[in-house]
Amino acid sequence: MLSQYIAIAILLVFTTAVAVLAISLGTIFGPKRDTKRKSIPYESGMVPLGKGTRRMPVRFYLTAVLFILFDIEVVFLLPWAVSFRSFIAMGQGQGTFIFIEMVVFIAILLIGYVYAWKKGAFEWE
Repeated sequence: MLSQYIAIAILLVFTTAVAVLAISLGTIFGPKRDTKRKSIPYESGMVPLGKGTRRMPVRFYLTAVLFILFDIEVVFLLPWAVSFRSFIAMGQGQGTFIFIEMVVFIAILLIGYVYAWKKGAFEWE
C-alpha cells in the first residue's frame, strides 16, 4: 500500500534538498558586507518619502473578502461536479436530491453576489 507513495516521497525529498542547497549556496557564496546603502528600504530604486504606513481604503479589504467568499464556492462545487455522475448512478432519487442541494447552494451564493453588486462592492474608482 505504501509503495504507491514512494514517488511523492522522492519528490518531496528532492525538492527540499534543492531548496536547502539553493539557500545554502547563497549564504555561503553571497556578499556579506553591510553598508549604509544596503540598510535603507528599497522601493523602485527611489529613496522613500513620508511614513512607511498609510491608511488603505476599505475597498481593498472588501474586494479581498469577496474574492475569498466566491472562491470558496469552487472548493465545494468542484468535488460535487466530479462525483455527480456516480451519484446519478446510485439511483433511488439520490442524484436528484444532491442536484437540488447544489442548486440551493448556488442560489444562496447568487443572492450574496447580487447584494454585493447592489451595494456597489464591485465598482472600482
